[in-house]
Amino acid sequence: MEYVLTTHELTKKYRKSAALDGLSMNVPKGAIYGFVGRNGAGKTTLIRMICGLQFPTSGEFMLYGEHSGGNISKARRRMGAVVETPSIHSDMTAEDNLKQQYRILGLPSFDGISELLRLVGLENTGKKKARHFSLGMRQRLGIAIALCGSPDFLLLDEPINGLDPQGIIEVRELILKLNRERQITVLISSHILDELSRLATHYGFIDKGRIVKEISAEQLERECRKCARVKVSDVKKLALALDKLGMEYAVIDGSQADIYGEISITRLTEALSGSGCELFSVNKHDESLEAYFIKLIGGASNA
Repeated sequence: MEYVLTTHELTKKYRKSAALDGLSMNVPKGAIYGFVGRNGAGKTTLIRMICGLQFPTSGEFMLYGEHSGGNISKARRRMGAVVETPSIHSDMTAEDNLKQQYRILGLPSFDGISELLRLVGLENTGKKKARHFSLGMRQRLGIAIALCGSPDFLLLDEPINGLDPQGIIEVRELILKLNRERQITVLISSHILDELSRLATHYGFIDKGRIVKEISAEQLERECRKCARVKVSDVKKLALALDKLGMEYAVIDGSQADIYGEISITRLTEALSGSGCELFSVNKHDESLEAYFIKLIGGASNA
């Protein structure tokens, strides 16, 4: 597998604390890589380091095969980023913001700006200054600025944070479009795990500055197993019946259990009949990304 970004034992220390503590990760080419972790786990530190805004205490990373200790600046030209908040001139229009970024990058002409504005849905903003944009429009403008120079790797730090439902949908559709139509690899950190699950093709779970697991969306779906959650009057009697049926299950509490695999409600009812155990309900149940995250690293979810 070809990787856009790999890190090896990447460490960033601040006096007695470590923001990154031997972090090793791999971002496949063409992926939407969901970067998941609590606040303070090291997500933003990693993104800032890849962008050259911070430097590692030890360890290294490779961007398009270039080592961080070598001529990394050339590889960084293939990358765009929105770190923490979009870099926007609020007294400029969307078009003027893009022109300013073209000048900073030393691009020879303004060709492509109209296309970029159409791509992010800001082609009709005219002379409206960015300070009058909605939060979602500002976020899309920030992504447009990051796309100046036609990068094929995009780093997005909490791109949907604070957006209303419409803004979230717009940013989600844009990220999917960039990945599918332009083959742009995306690394995206987000604490809105339900939304991230609609985007990501791969995940990296970070805790206390270390990657605790990397997994593809397909593998995650297999691990977040589908089941039937049943509610009964006596879970012990339910367990006895399921054992006789040879069914795999997990007891949730005194009245609920998850049953894995295909289950016949008729067979279950017959197995419970005469045992004094009443079946109240059967509902399909999938483990969410949030539940998987909590199970993986423990504690309250605050990604």
